[in-house]
Amino acid sequence: MIPVTKPYLPSREKLNQYIDGIYERQWLTNNGQLVQQLTQRLKEHLGVENLLLVSNGTLALQIAYRALNVSDATPGAQPEAITPPFTFIATASSLKWDGIRPVFADIDPNTWCLNPSNIEAAINPMTRAIVPVHVFGNACDVETIGAIARKRNLKVIYDASHAFGVNYKGESLLKHGDAATLSFHATKFFHTGEGGAIIFKRKVDLERAKNIINFGITGPESIEELGINAKMNELQAAMGLCVLDEIEQISADRQAVSEAYDRLLEGNLQKQIIQAGASHNHAYYPVALGDEAQVVQLMSSLRDSGVHARRYFYPSLDSVVSLDAQSTVCSESRKLSERIVCLPIYSGLRTEEVEMISKKVLEVTR
Repeated sequence: MIPVTKPYLPSREKLNQYIDGIYERQWLTNNGQLVQQLTQRLKEHLGVENLLLVSNGTLALQIAYRALNVSDATPGAQPEAITPPFTFIATASSLKWDGIRPVFADIDPNTWCLNPSNIEAAINPMTRAIVPVHVFGNACDVETIGAIARKRNLKVIYDASHAFGVNYKGESLLKHGDAATLSFHATKFFHTGEGGAIIFKRKVDLERAKNIINFGITGPESIEELGINAKMNELQAAMGLCVLDEIEQISADRQAVSEAYDRLLEGNLQKQIIQAGASHNHAYYPVALGDEAQVVQLMSSLRDSGVHARRYFYPSLDSVVSLDAQSTVCSESRKLSERIVCLPIYSGLRTEEVEMISKKVLEVTR
């Protein structure tokens, strides 16, 4: 069986050494030594400041909303945030879960990220934030989005779950926005088994978030605000430190797979246009087929060969009734979600497997 992705398992010997240290210290959570070490190493590796580790990527979004006061509203009025519908459900459900109404604005048909030209029309007196997504690690138009946010006095929280290690114009993409969130789920480019991080623009927001992830506790006998438990534990950090030690090999492996697909599928499919000035981390290999019928045919053909591709992202979230979102039909997102397939990509995927998968794709699309 060839999965769409496979968790990278680092050196067991090195992981055991970290676990031995955990047993010796008997310190499992609450900003332990390994969490502190991983925080510092990630700041250095990513080229950012004000980084906070948390227990998962969804809570990273919710903590960012709280720390930046996006959740606040006048009595009887619901705050809103503008976000794209072509994304994983957590982007929108985290808003809804935190009492913020998602307002969907359509995507750019080339980059597949939020189209800035659709933002202004979605702004109203209850809009508190813009929550764009660096889809498949592709950089949004951060300058235009930032200009709109400054003009309309809105917060910008980037869902950067896929954008680990991506640079834009020579600096970390994660520096853009009031906050950017990462997911360290087991299937991600970099992972801690389960986990996430928030990178804040301002240190004051980081300090507030530190209290929020620990129940709002600020001292042995002091609870200053409503909080929750969103702390990363030492076992997660141990996995992250091991993976980070091998991140260059992970990156090289994924790039090799991606380049093999590029050679084999050249000119046959619509692919995401990478934002000018941005690097690419090869975290995913998405392709858009001609129509939904081809997608169904390809998924069936791959399944018969033991290959599990994924319709990711499907469906377009503006069609999900339970989100109770405000939007018109986002036609570009819906068209793309009907045609999208993410092909397998991970360290250890063999050349002959990439060739077999590519052959199946070509049989359907030619």
